[in-house]
Amino acid sequence: MNIAGMIDHTLLRSDATTEDIKKLTDDAKEYGFASVCVNPAWVAYSAEQLAGTKVKVCTVIGFPLGASTSKTKAYETADAIGSGATEVDMVINIGALKSGSDDIVLRDIQAVADAAAGRALVKVIIETSLLTDEEKVRACKLAVQAGADFVKTSTGFQGGGATAEDVALMRRTVGPDVGVKASGGVRSLEDVNRMIEAGATRIGASSGVQIVKGEQGSSSY
Repeated sequence: MNIAGMIDHTLLRSDATTEDIKKLTDDAKEYGFASVCVNPAWVAYSAEQLAGTKVKVCTVIGFPLGASTSKTKAYETADAIGSGATEVDMVINIGALKSGSDDIVLRDIQAVADAAAGRALVKVIIETSLLTDEEKVRACKLAVQAGADFVKTSTGFQGGGATAEDVALMRRTVGPDVGVKASGGVRSLEDVNRMIEAGATRIGASSGVQIVKGEQGSSSY
């Protein structure tokens, strides 16, 4: 199994420098990661560094709280795609979901899916650490209804990350045709294998190099 090809090599720290992003893209090229996942301000630079390679540029939308408006998320999506992103990981309106306002959540995801249609994959971050199992199921079903390509466990910024139990629940909910991305706290090859066994088809990690080397990473992002 090509583990590197399943990893979104991630750097979302606010203090990341040009040198840091350059190392991220160089590592991605060397190890053959699926993508680099960077904040929107770094999309154009990352796309320039990865031009002519198979490594994709992924970015985050409404990150990390999911509390910006749907119009803002749609604009952010279009802007990122225009700068070279081919995958976008958007955070749902978590408060709306917990309020039972599924129509708002659906429209929120659809706004991003429409902005990305035919141009970029959409991964929907449901932030599992803040949700009950029932809410996780609802969020996944809404993502599928809105036409998302993936559901994703976590931002890694809310004090909780991916668990095999959540990945398995998400996989059961979305079925075999929608991707599941495990992200947040995945720091070792053992962690990756556990997530894959539970049904993950993509892994988000800042410790990608350590993981493929069989070492223990030090951070989730």
